[in-house]
Amino acid sequence: MLKFSEDHEWANLDADICAVGISPHAVEQLGDIVFVELPDIGLAVNKGDAVAVFESVKAASDIYSPAGGEIVEVNNALLDDLTAIKPESAMANWLFKIKINDAGDLESLMDEAAYNAMIG
Repeated sequence: MLKFSEDHEWANLDADICAVGISPHAVEQLGDIVFVELPDIGLAVNKGDAVAVFESVKAASDIYSPAGGEIVEVNNALLDDLTAIKPESAMANWLFKIKINDAGDLESLMDEAAYNAMIG
C-alpha cells in the first residue's frame, strides 16, 4: 500500500513494516543532496516525528515518520553515494523502515492520484 504525505514523503506498507522515502517531486525541488542523516535502528518514534534530515545546496528538510513505531532498518547505502539520490530513483531509494504500531496512522496519507493532484 503506497501512500504520500503533504510533506512529500512516501510510505509503502508491507504487513507491519513500512518503508519510507521522499518523492521524486521533493528530490527535484531539493536539488543536489549534500548530506543525509538517518535515524538510529531501535529508535521509537511517534507519527509526525522528524526522524531524518536531507540537506541540499538549496535547503535542509526534515523527513517525518508517517506512523508511530520502531525504526528497524536504515538504508546506509544512500550515505555512500549521495549522487544516486535523483528524482528518477526516488521511489526505489527508501530511507528507513519502521515497524508500525497502528496501520490506522497511515489513513490520513494520500494515494498517488491525490498526491499528484496536490503537486500538479
